[in-house]
Amino acid sequence: MLIVTDNLKIPLAEFTYQFARSSGPGGQNVNKVNTKVLLRWEVTKSESLPEAVRQRFLARYGNRINSEGQFLLTSTRYRDQKRNIEDCLEKLADMLREVAKPPRPRKKTKPTRGSKERRLKEKKQRSDRKDGRSGNWD
Repeated sequence: MLIVTDNLKIPLAEFTYQFARSSGPGGQNVNKVNTKVLLRWEVTKSESLPEAVRQRFLARYGNRINSEGQFLLTSTRYRDQKRNIEDCLEKLADMLREVAKPPRPRKKTKPTRGSKERRLKEKKQRSDRKDGRSGNWD
């Protein structure tokens, strides 16, 4: 079970893993052991994800979803499969935590009278400065 928050838990059965030879540290081990982990998750079919969270997740990370609707995440950080699997799950949990809480709605504000006056004063100063550049000093 991948525990993202108290309310959001995803069973590990929803994830599929694929392994490949990894680049990076490991010496000769790199050439013979499949340590790279590719995590696949069908976000659109996941029943453990609330619809609002799913929509925010798809909007934020839609570029990581392939044509079959699978979310793809890789890890080559460590030299062994198990730690790379844990790293993938950790990355995914972090991504889900980011979109789990809804964004705060923006409060519309109006400019203060002082800020309007400062803006107009600066505009007038800029205008006067540019007028002073023209050759009419009379």
